[in-house]
This record gives sequence, structure tokens and C-alpha cells, in this order.
Amino acid sequence: MRIILLGGPGAGKGTQAKFISERYGIPQISTGDMLRAAVKAGTPLGKEAKKIMDAGGLVSDDIILGLVKERIKQPDCANGFLFDGFPRTLRQAEALREEGIDIDAVVEIDVDDEEIIRRMSGRRVHPASGRTYHVVFNPPKEEGKDDVTGEPLVQRDDDKEETVRERLRVYHEQTEPLIEYYSKWAGQGGKGAPRYIRVPGVGKVEEIRDAIFRALDELA
Repeated sequence: MRIILLGGPGAGKGTQAKFISERYGIPQISTGDMLRAAVKAGTPLGKEAKKIMDAGGLVSDDIILGLVKERIKQPDCANGFLFDGFPRTLRQAEALREEGIDIDAVVEIDVDDEEIIRRMSGRRVHPASGRTYHVVFNPPKEEGKDDVTGEPLVQRDDDKEETVRERLRVYHEQTEPLIEYYSKWAGQGGKGAPRYIRVPGVGKVEEIRDAIFRALDELA
């Protein structure tokens, strides 16, 4: 099973990726992990990527695609793989198709922006222990204080509303063309066309997981 997972920041992609990976016995592959592994292993592509990153540049689509092709040849990808955060752009999606790398399913976890903002901007953290709370879904016993130590909780910069809105803007700018590309291709059918699965990402984690499994099991 070869799967692409799409979803905005805070949509619950990481949680669902683990479930999918375990159920179908496929590795979860992110471009960040691939880059780190290639740099650490000192592969030719890894050395090239390191040079660009050390200079503060963005790694090109060609290098990313090269890493993807290397990664999916590894034995743990024999039954397939789960791409998380790749492809990120239309160019990368088209390059995947040109390389003949077939995808069985594209799964989009669909959560509206205001819900994502509510989820992320409500998070609070106890810096010393890493304990996390949420002002609505998992509040501390005393507002603004850690349950164990009574020390103040903080809101991480990443969880501030303006930061979340900016991340969502970038996500929509990059990913909406991808959503359109894959859903249109799935609708047209033909050689190598993936199945497009849109799952509402609101509700219990287990309900979202089961909805994804039901759709993917039809392809297994």
C-alpha cells in the first residue's frame, strides 16, 4: 500500500500516520527524516543537501526526489510506504508521476481553519516537564498552573494564533493545488490513478482512524 497523507498543521496527521503505518506494515517517510538520514550516512545526495542547508538554502526538488527514490528501494518499503509531508508542491507531485512511482491512495484529513486555530492556540505547556494541557479539551486543575508543581504554564510561540494563521496560509498556498491535482486525477481514473480519500478530521481520534481504515481496507 503506497499512501500520501495530506492535512494542515494541527489536523492530527502525526497520530493517524502512526496508526496507518502499524496496521499496514509500512514505514512512515517524511522529507525531514530522509534528509537527516542521508546527511548522517554521507551519501552523495546527503553531502549535496548538507552543503545547501549549511549555506542557508532550500534543498531542490531534484535532490528531494532523488532521496525519495533511494528511500523507497529499501527493504522496509517492500509492502509500500506512507509519505507524510511529501509531495509538498505541485512540481514534486508531477515529478513523482513522471518517475512512474505509483500511489494507491491519497488521504486528506480535512479540518477547517478555525478548528485548527482553536486546537493549537489553546495548548499550554509546563516547560520543565513537557506536560501539555489545553484550555478547552484538557485544562489544568487551576487555570494557568501545572497540576503537579503549581508552576506557570506557557504558550509556545508555535501555538500563538498569528503563527498558526501564517502556517495555515502557507499550507493552503502549497497544498490546495495538490488536493485539486490528486482529486482530479482520481476522478478521471486511468493508469496509475490513486484513490482519493477525504476524511473529516473532527471527532474522536479512534473514529477518524476507523474511517481511514475502512476506506484503505477496500484497497488492501
